[in-house]
Amino acid sequence: MSADPRLYDGSAGPPPSPDPDSAWVTGGVLFAGVLMLCQGVVAALQGIAALGDSDVYGSVGDYLYRFSLTSWGWIHLVLGVCAAITGAGLLKGAGWARVAGIVFASLALFAQFLFLPYAPVWSVLMIGVDIFVIWALSAYRPPAAEVAPL
Repeated sequence: MSADPRLYDGSAGPPPSPDPDSAWVTGGVLFAGVLMLCQGVVAALQGIAALGDSDVYGSVGDYLYRFSLTSWGWIHLVLGVCAAITGAGLLKGAGWARVAGIVFASLALFAQFLFLPYAPVWSVLMIGVDIFVIWALSAYRPPAAEVAPL
């Protein structure tokens, strides 16, 4: 009996990795930039609505991760502005924007999870968007810079 794990799990080799040159990946980065820009603006507006003490968000009963709407307003406003700036950086091709995009999409994902009781459908949709943005920015590898001979 062989100790080869491939005989037990049915795989024929290492799992496939995304091709960094595929249209899905390169187009995904452009789409991730647009999504981050739009999501950032919407999150900032969501934060302003929560800060304005309007009736946009109803009261939530007992909830383990309950914060005041003012706290949620500031969280969404700050994350939204950072995401919008990062999305604009992605669209301009800034090198820092890819790592910042992964960080801010991850933070937004956690914030939307904690915000589920206030806006459940919207939060689930935004979690899906954040997962796509993280995937697209993680799978992309910028083309190698060509070094000119001296």
